[in-house]
This record gives sequence, C-alpha cells and structure tokens, in this order.
Amino acid sequence: MKVNRHDQAKILSPQEIAWLFDGKIEVMKDAKLFQPLIGLGQRQGMEAIVSLSILSYIEGLLTVRDRTLFGICLYTTARINEVCSLHTADVYGADRRVRDRITFRRATTKGKQETRSVPVSPELRQLLEEYWSDRPYLFPGRWGRGHICPESADAILRAAFQRLGIEGASTHSFRRTAITWMHNERVPIKHIQSISGHKSLSALQRYIDVTEKDKEMAIATLSFRS
Repeated sequence: MKVNRHDQAKILSPQEIAWLFDGKIEVMKDAKLFQPLIGLGQRQGMEAIVSLSILSYIEGLLTVRDRTLFGICLYTTARINEVCSLHTADVYGADRRVRDRITFRRATTKGKQETRSVPVSPELRQLLEEYWSDRPYLFPGRWGRGHICPESADAILRAAFQRLGIEGASTHSFRRTAITWMHNERVPIKHIQSISGHKSLSALQRYIDVTEKDKEMAIATLSFRS
C-alpha cells in the first residue's frame, strides 16, 4: 500500500470501488441531540436516537467524465496515460455508439510496444453510454485543447480518495485491482497479459497482490498427517 507515494498502490475492495463510482452513505449522529434522551427508558431512548440519525452522502468521482475515465482504467487494466490519450474514435463509432472493443494505440502504450484492443464489459459500456466527446480526444484538456494530462487526472482521483477516506491508493490501483481480480478468478495469465499489455509474464506477476487471506488459505493446504 502506498504511503506518501511510496510502495505499490493498494488493491481496491469492491466496497471502495462502489464508493468511488456510486458515492458513500454514512450515518451521522450529533451527540448534543442525545442529551435530553438520557432520562428516557432504554427502549424509548433507542427509538429516539434512531429517529435522530442523519444520512450523509459523500460523492466519490464527481462527474460523468471522471467516472468514465477511471472506469476505463478499471475495466481494461489500462495505464492512466493510455486512457488520457485515447481518441474518441478509439471508443465510439461515427454513429456515436460504443464500440465492442477499445483500441489503445501503440504510440501511447508504455515503450510504444504494440497496439492492443480490449473488449468492453457490460459495466464499462454502461459508463461509456452516459458519456460522449465531440473532440478528437476522448477526454479533452483545458479549454478543449489536446487531452487531459495524467497529472490532472491524478489530482482529481486523489481528491476523491480523500473525501472517501481511502488511503494508500493511486491511479495505478485500478490496474493492480483488475489484474489481481482476474488472477483470483483463475483467468489464464497469458490472457491477462494480452489485455494489460505487459511485455513479460514476470513483469505482470509483480502486479498480482497476495493478501493475508491468500496466505492463510495456502498454509491451510499443508496437511501431511491427516
């Protein structure tokens, strides 16, 4: 987990992903409101406390653009610079319909290795259908010039993490989360490599997170005398 931008970006939990894309609801209680209830019976007091509960909604990613940008990161394992530099035509057809596959051009990939295409999942398609860019770049930069820079995207995401109280995460968390999730679902590693664009299997394996639960399950298989 990253601390002050050191170490690897954390793997996001399903709950944290839901908070980012759908918001977070918390129950807030004002202790001052409870003082008059102290003299009530236990049942009456608890009922009154529940009635004073206030639901607080904390928004994660604030705009359709932001949810779409980081949704692509999550559902394609793409690097942030690859997503920021996508052309609109890489994602949408001339009829504005979402393509079945997103194309990441060789010129924008790390090391300019090769162009790759990634299928669009149903959840990603839903995000993409809510978004549209009439500019050459899918995510235009300020005043519509060029494309959004990765540094700006990073600042947007860090602000969302701060609002939600998520620590140790970064733009790279989406890539690590998706790769680890597919690995845990027993997707063949060569298939994951084809999607993520890693040059070698050894480079890809560094992205796969091993949790304490994983280690406990591994140790539990060591039964030699039963």
